[in-house]
Amino acid sequence: MSRFLDMKEFGEAARYLRLSNLEQLAARAQAFDGTKRVWLPDEAEAYIEVEVRELNGDKTTVETRDGRFLIVKESDLQPMNPPKFDMLEDMAMLTHLNEASVLFNLRRRYSMWIIYTYSGLFCVAVNPYKWLPVYSSPVVTAYKGRRRVDTPPHIYAIADNAYSDLLKNRENQSMLIT
Repeated sequence: MSRFLDMKEFGEAARYLRLSNLEQLAARAQAFDGTKRVWLPDEAEAYIEVEVRELNGDKTTVETRDGRFLIVKESDLQPMNPPKFDMLEDMAMLTHLNEASVLFNLRRRYSMWIIYTYSGLFCVAVNPYKWLPVYSSPVVTAYKGRRRVDTPPHIYAIADNAYSDLLKNRENQSMLIT
């Protein structure tokens, strides 16, 4: 249901909170071979996408996007998620939940100025070091009284849900905000 939420109520903030339905469909339509595309640690980029060309015991020959062939230990490679998981709002839903996939998801969302992402019960925020219109009154109103799963990731969703839970169960409540 949350995928088809009418984002108009978020005003100008909508594009900083969730991909459009068309953008989501485009990501899901890409071809992907999960047996060949993997992540490789890289000093400059943290991880780079490579394609497995040959397996030989614990050594694997991979090809980088710029056409270089490298022989690496198979244990250094991390599985990659299919494109349908690109820019996922809750990283706990990733098929392959590994460091490379988490960093890739956060980087892709940040590149679109979508700075909030869930990781299970937590909300991860990547500081954009610029003003974004995601803290306006219409945005506060759009999150008020809504379930977290029905709205895009945002600190307002976390705060509103915590407040609602506090009202429902006044004893035995604790909250950690960092």
